[in-house]
This record gives sequence, C-alpha cells and structure tokens, in this order.
Amino acid sequence: MKKKILPVYDISDFQYLGTEDDFYANDFRSHLNQHNHFILAPHKHNFYLSVLFTRGSGTHEIEFDRFDIKPGRIFMLGPGKVHTWHLSKDIDGYIFFHTREFYDFNFTYDKVENYPFFSSLRNSPLITLNKTDLKKLEPVFKEVVEEYRENELMKFQKISSLVNVLYIALARKYLPQQLREKRNLNFLAKVKKFEDLVDSNFKTVKSPKEYAKMMFISERHLNRLCKISLNKTITELITERIILEAKRMLVFSKESVSEIISELGYTDSSYFFRLFKKKTTLTPLEFKNKFS
Repeated sequence: MKKKILPVYDISDFQYLGTEDDFYANDFRSHLNQHNHFILAPHKHNFYLSVLFTRGSGTHEIEFDRFDIKPGRIFMLGPGKVHTWHLSKDIDGYIFFHTREFYDFNFTYDKVENYPFFSSLRNSPLITLNKTDLKKLEPVFKEVVEEYRENELMKFQKISSLVNVLYIALARKYLPQQLREKRNLNFLAKVKKFEDLVDSNFKTVKSPKEYAKMMFISERHLNRLCKISLNKTITELITERIILEAKRMLVFSKESVSEIISELGYTDSSYFFRLFKKKTTLTPLEFKNKFS
C-alpha cells in the first residue's frame, strides 16, 4: 500500500463566500488569513492558479525550485504541481483559480492548457512585470476579485472575460517572439500531448519510440518538436518526469528508496542511483535528507 502524505486540494476546500465550485478569487492577505492552516505546507491542487504579489517578500518553492517573491511577480500554476510558500508578514496581492471546465465552457474555441505558461510542465511558472505592466494589470486582478465578491447580473461571464484578457496579456509577456508563429504554437500543442502521455505512462513506458507510436508520428519528428519547443530531447523529457516523481516520493512519502525505485519501474538500483545523481548531483538518500 502506498503511504502518501501530500494533500491535493480542490476549489471546494477554499470556501469563504459559500459558493465555490469552479472559480475562486480573493486578495492574498484575506486568502492567507482564511486558509493559512493548510496552504503553507507543501501541497498540490487540481485547478489552475494565478497569483500577483503587490507587497511583501518571501519565497515560493515549486517542484523543488525556489523563487523569490517580490511586488510585480506573478506565478501561474497548472494542476498537479507541488508548491509551498514562505511569506513575510506584510505580504499582499491578488489570487484566483479555476477548473479546466470553467475556462473551456466559456471559451469553446480555445483551451486553457494552450496558454504557454500552462502548456508544459517544464515551463517556468514565474512572470515578472515591470512598473508599466504592473500598473496596467493590477487593476484587472483587482476587478476579478471585486466582481467575484458581488452578485451582479452575468457575474461569471464578466469574470471569464477578465481572466481571458489577463491570460492574453500575460501570454504576450511570457512567450518568446520566435515561438509566436502559428506553426510553433501547433508544435507546443503536440508537445503538450506528448507530456500528457508521459505523465500517464512514465512508470511503465520509457521508450521514445513507444511514445511516438502513441502519437502516430515518427520518433524523429517527435524529437524535432521537442527540440524546437523546449530545447530538449524526448529522452530528456521522459527522464525529467521520472526524476521529478522520484523527488516527490522521496520527500513526501514514507516509502523506502528501494520501494520507490521499484514503483518507478526500475529493476537495476545501481543504474537508477547513477541516473538520479547525474540529474541532481545528489544520491536519493542525500536528496531526501536535504529537502525533508
């Protein structure tokens, strides 16, 4: 039996208006005061989260990478990412999150995972705004929160439109110019499909050839898509997903190293030790001791 201890939160866990279902918004200070009994410990969630910090400092640890929190910094997190906060007492800003269905229902010709900050597990979750951009976008975040707290006509239609405006503006800040062509956006969509397949099968399928078969394209073509979109090979992306899961299990489960190696689909422990140390510079046990 698996001994998991890492919680996965749903929007229904964040109630303060009593109407939470597919969408939630709050100023960050109130959000922290209302939910600090569980959001400051490492956790996952099953929704799409956006947070703008306007005051204070701290660190935001996401999948074992640490980011400084400063005014003007925005974090965009898709479902399944492990994160935790370390926050100063004067922290403030705006936060909202929603389900995939909330966005896709209101925008039937687009998908939320097509935005570049949500399109790949490897994409950075951080967007840093300059003073001009912050002056433009902070009022939109504020309006999302204010609209959410009211009960006006067509409330969620307006909220979804405001969220779409924000996502478009942030995508323009986020996506490099060379990847904005339609052809390259199509590449990103295909790489996202590949990553979804890896996410579902990495414990049992580790062959680049098998993933190419699942996508009905050649291994060479899939490798080209990955190199253009993420500057990584198929093998590198598969290995990174395996190592990420190993890190999570080492720190957030009570399974032994040998149990973890077996669960990840490896029969040769020495090979896995070499692979893990090559990617992290630490042995599994050293990594566990450091982050636990």
